[in-house]
Amino acid sequence: MAKVIGIDLGTTNSCVAIMDGSQPRVIENAEGARTTPSIVAFTNDERLVGQPAKRQAVTNPDNTVFGVKRLVGRRYDDAHLKKDMKNLPFNVINGGNGDAWIEAQGDKFSPAQISAFILQKMKETAEAYIGETVEQAVITVPAYFNDAQRQATKDAGKIAGLEVLRIINEPTAAALAYGLDRKETQTIAVFDLGGGTFDVTILEIDDGLFEVKSTNGDTFLGGEDFDMRIVNYLAEEFKKENGVDLKKDKMALQRLKEAAEKAKIELSSSSQTEINQPFISMDGSSGQPLHLVVKLTRAKLESLVGDLIKASLKPCQAALKDAGLSTGDIDEIVLVGGMTRMPKVVDEVTKFFGKEPNKGVNPDEVVAMGAAIQAGVLQGDVKDVVLLDVTPLSLGIETLGGVFTRLIDRNTTIPTKKSQVFSTAEDSQSAVTIRCFQGEREMAADNKILGQFNLEEIPPAPRGMPQIEVTFDIDANGIVSVGASDKGTGKEQKITIQASGGLSDSDIDAMVKDAEENAESDKDRKELVESRNQAESLIHSTEKSMEEHGDKVDPTTIEAIELAIAALNDELENDDAGKIKSGIQNVTEAAMKLGEAIYKSSQEAEAAGGVDEGAVMDDDILDADFEDLDGDKRG
Repeated sequence: MAKVIGIDLGTTNSCVAIMDGSQPRVIENAEGARTTPSIVAFTNDERLVGQPAKRQAVTNPDNTVFGVKRLVGRRYDDAHLKKDMKNLPFNVINGGNGDAWIEAQGDKFSPAQISAFILQKMKETAEAYIGETVEQAVITVPAYFNDAQRQATKDAGKIAGLEVLRIINEPTAAALAYGLDRKETQTIAVFDLGGGTFDVTILEIDDGLFEVKSTNGDTFLGGEDFDMRIVNYLAEEFKKENGVDLKKDKMALQRLKEAAEKAKIELSSSSQTEINQPFISMDGSSGQPLHLVVKLTRAKLESLVGDLIKASLKPCQAALKDAGLSTGDIDEIVLVGGMTRMPKVVDEVTKFFGKEPNKGVNPDEVVAMGAAIQAGVLQGDVKDVVLLDVTPLSLGIETLGGVFTRLIDRNTTIPTKKSQVFSTAEDSQSAVTIRCFQGEREMAADNKILGQFNLEEIPPAPRGMPQIEVTFDIDANGIVSVGASDKGTGKEQKITIQASGGLSDSDIDAMVKDAEENAESDKDRKELVESRNQAESLIHSTEKSMEEHGDKVDPTTIEAIELAIAALNDELENDDAGKIKSGIQNVTEAAMKLGEAIYKSSQEAEAAGGVDEGAVMDDDILDADFEDLDGDKRG
């Protein structure tokens, strides 16, 4: 049976794992790392993903996309996104359907497409380790992702050539990895502060049963925000000293971002670091280069990001309240996400819950491991594990006066289905528009619209008489479908919610095709590079052999080899792998005569030398007399 992989599709880094026997195993990528930067770059002739993309970010800021998870399922006019866009070196555009898209190297990409490129890299990483094609995956998302964001993640999987068997919440996945072999009953809080998002989930674990009691979070709070505080501080300090605004220079902004991330990591283990960026700008009047040198202390960093850390505690309070628990009821706090390595974050979490967090899991890998466990459960390899997750936000419809009427409350265990009967607002109303929302505000317009559809051909009747039953259905992925039926006529209308905007099936199919074509061109490019390397190596070794042994063969053979090498050199000027391979074959065949001549010459020399040496040895043979260990004489 083909393996199902678990993927943590992160804002900053991504990770892939599989079940290896009874335990999850994180797979190293081609660069030998256990996590892969969630970065995609576009150059004139290729697409780079992961560490290669990160390495060239400073010199190609316009076409290097990072943190795309914060754009997934977002509208272009989203207030959070507008604020973020000021600090992004790459271009975020209106995709035409109202969604935020990315423009790079003259092409337009949806966030789902960029995510798909990262998922493809994780898929290839797993395939290289397993040795077979991978077609199915479990992918994690922040617990507080709404329906549009979950659907976009599933679309990304499809574009990457993966059947997404399950979308699982990141804190829940972490809890699975933490509690897999634990038999005792525990109530745990998973505090997940990652690169771009924050979640807190309260779960009860009881001998293989993982029941989520509540979840809360903020999909625009994470390490990226911490980095930007440092970037803004560095830019302000530089402007004060030199009168130059580095944030207007995309290349300088990218350098600042990389320096900020590095400094933040260093300050988790040291009390002070120096940020040194030589030649970051130029003095407008003198033309002299300007350098940025700033000492940053841990205390200063904590003052810069103090409000962000405090902001993570409000969802913790809300999650405890929704679960009907107090901090004293929590047995363990599990820290997830790279930002939980920051000492101040650990201090604040300890202070809030009144106990030290558990540090027994790797915050960068535990989510992927949990996804692999869920994959194992779905595949039947992991027994006696039952996962009961919840929907993070309330679901309902807009009713008379623009009121948001809830059908499913937040933190309801999923999968679930709920129906409610509504009626018409006017006499002889022949159609109703069902507008579906997700959120916690009392007025529908203040919540996130998921989509809308019409139920038509309602028989004329006084207002309030027709009975229209609306049903919300949430599957185990947290993805919503809605139906409405006229109980009088039995007429029905059902839709799987696709956010206003979003990707249509034809969009996804086109992107899948594009991804497949790119995979083919990537394969062709790899074949070309390998052919070039083989050709150059063959030319070098053949020329060396001619130089050393050319005198052992006739000039005609040497001339034939030289002609074949010249023809192969000509083919190397072009990008046709087939012709290069043909040239390699011609040089190989021509060079075989050289090899035959070398070996023939060598054998003749050995034969001649062997006769002479034999004669000498016969003259010099001596009888030997020696004693064995057991004392027997032999002669």
